[in-house]
Order: sequence, then structure tokens, then C-alpha cells
Amino acid sequence: MRYIVLLLIAITLCSCDKNETELLTFGKYRAELKVSDTTFLPFTFKVKDANTVEIYNAEEIITVDEISYKNDSVYIKLPVFEGMLIAKIKDQTLNGRFVVPEKGREQAFTASKKETRFDITGTPKSNITGQWETVFSPNTDTDRYVAKGVFKQKDNVVTGTFLTETGDYRYLEGVVNGNQLKLSTFDGAHAFLFTGTVTDSTINGQFYSGNHWKEPFTAKRNDNYELASANDLTFLKEGYDNLAFIFPDTDGNLVSLTDDRFKNKVVVVQIMGTWCPNCLDESKYYTQYYNANKDKAIQFVALAFEYTKTEEKAFSFIKRLRDRLDITYPILLAQTGTTSKSKANEKLPMLNQILSYPTSIFIDKSGKVRKIHTGFNGPATGDKFTAFKTEFTEFMTLLEAE
Repeated sequence: MRYIVLLLIAITLCSCDKNETELLTFGKYRAELKVSDTTFLPFTFKVKDANTVEIYNAEEIITVDEISYKNDSVYIKLPVFEGMLIAKIKDQTLNGRFVVPEKGREQAFTASKKETRFDITGTPKSNITGQWETVFSPNTDTDRYVAKGVFKQKDNVVTGTFLTETGDYRYLEGVVNGNQLKLSTFDGAHAFLFTGTVTDSTINGQFYSGNHWKEPFTAKRNDNYELASANDLTFLKEGYDNLAFIFPDTDGNLVSLTDDRFKNKVVVVQIMGTWCPNCLDESKYYTQYYNANKDKAIQFVALAFEYTKTEEKAFSFIKRLRDRLDITYPILLAQTGTTSKSKANEKLPMLNQILSYPTSIFIDKSGKVRKIHTGFNGPATGDKFTAFKTEFTEFMTLLEAE
């Protein structure tokens, strides 16, 4: 009898604890990340159930299914990337922080029930649909770089992205209120906010990357503007004929291009990182292409350059990416402790420079490097993504037929 009484007390106490833990409730939320004392980066998400959330950026839907509860808090781990939202729940409102532990970064985070990403507060004075010749950090030599803005606007609502010579800024979504532009995206790695003053022919604004980076940008309408060719930026140094490396895979085996699996095959070497959203987009496409063409003489191999300090942690990130995307080609660990491109270049000294994660190196069946493609125009770039896939397929078909 005493045992039964104690058991009932324990069950009652557990039930009380469970009732005190408030769960995520169904519906659409507006979240805000604090990027400065007066500036906030919004994004929207929908709670499907207590263990599933969808994050929205324009056409992108990110399904989050690694959600746990402890005491009065919810832990929302973003897919693939390290970032996590940690918040206390009270009356369907979340208050907490967005953390990236290995980078030591943290931002205040709040969320409450709301349908829209940005409020619409006035009739737009301009329509920014089209292409924009853009310069970031225009008044400096060290940080200055060029980009191309590509946008569509309907009434107040704007979608699109900025393309740079090293990749795109993925799915941006926002509004034009009067002459004020606001765009944002959040995917667990990127936390980008763009604000600016617009006219029919110019945009002058600020770009925030989380709460750790801020820079100005200027843009002018130019529907004929093009960036430098992604195939001309990185190449083999004089005196080198091929690519060579030896790096470990997730099983600890050292892998080289001289291995039998690569002989007499067209090989795509992908320079990437598990922390890199553009690399994620590229990996999805390469996985799809590889799975559809396994009967051909082709092979892919990825070289991961990781910011985490230990090989153990780096391999855990690689395995997580591989499992989430169902990647069947090998991912090798090339570097830990930094994502410095100059340090990456030391691992592949035959290249003149590594400008971007990702970078893809195309090798023919004889082992000769035939093309090096810098960056990746992902699905947020629309026609550019379609053009990339066409160029990629045609070039792979050409090499495979030789």
C-alpha cells in the first residue's frame, strides 16, 4: 500500500511539472532578432505542432523538427547548421536568444503571434523590380565588393536577392513603405537585414549581418549589369597540371584523387563548409544530380573547411549535413579552426586563390582540371539558377562523353 501511495504522489508531481511546461502552440509567429539597440531583424515561422516548425523566407520553407523542452524553455535547433533558438514560453510569447556556440555569437530573440514579416505603413513611392548595380562598403578599399540586386515588387511586397562574385544572399523578403526599403532573411546561419532609402533609380542603405557586422551599400538601377564570370576567377597556377590532396573521410580513411573510385571518371571537387548556406544549396543540387546519374562515369567529392576547433566536432557537423541531405558522395575534412580563404589556399596551393565557399573544380577522365567555378547561384536567384543547371549539365555531359 505504501508503495502505491508513493507511486501516485510521484505521478502527480510529474503531471504538475508537465502542466507547468508551456508548449509551442499552433499558428503563425513573427520573430525578431535584435541587431542593435534600435534595429530588429524580423522573420516569420509557423508552428505546425509542438515538435515541428516551418520558417519562411519568400519561397523558401525550412522545416525544423529538432525541438525539445526543458523546464520553462523551448530549444529549437535549426536543421544542418549549428544555430539554436532558446526561449522561455509564456502566454504564446517567446523570449530568449539565438545562439551559435562554436562562434560565440548570441542575439536577443522574441516572437509572438502575427501573420506578417514587416508591417505595411504607407504606399510605396517606387517599384524596385529589376536589376541593380550594387556596391557594398563603397568608401573602403579593404571591404569593398560589388553585387547585383535582383528584385520583384508587387504593391508593397518585395522578394529577391543580391548576387555577388562569391555567391548569393539567398531568399530575401520585405517591403517598401513610402521611400523606405526593408528586407530580411533567416535560415539558421544567415541572419541578414537590409534597410535603405529608395528612388526610381537609386538605393542607399545599410546591411546588417546579425549583430556582429554592419556596412553601407549603394545601388543604381542597371538592367544590363553583369558580374565577372564565375569561371574566370580561380585557376591553376602556372606549373601545375592537376589537383592533388589527401584528407580523411568520416570513417578516418585518407582519400586521394589517385584512389580507384576516381580513376577514369569525371570528378567534381566541391570546396565547401557545413556552416555555409550557399554550400547547402549546392550540395542539394549535386546530390540530386549524382543520384540521377550514378550509372555514368562521374564522381563527386567534397572538401569541408570548418570553423570548429576540433576534428571530432567537425566530423559531427559533416555527418549531420550528410544525414539531413542524404549525401552519398564522400565529404572529407580539409581544415578545422578557421574558414579563412587564405588558410584554405594553403591546403590547395596549386590554385591561384580561393575566393568563395563554395567553389567547384571540374576534372576530366584523364585527371586534368577543365574548369573552376567560383560561388553558386542558388534557387533564390531564379533565372541564374536555371542557367547554372543548364551549363552544369551540358558540361558534365561533354566531359563524360570524352
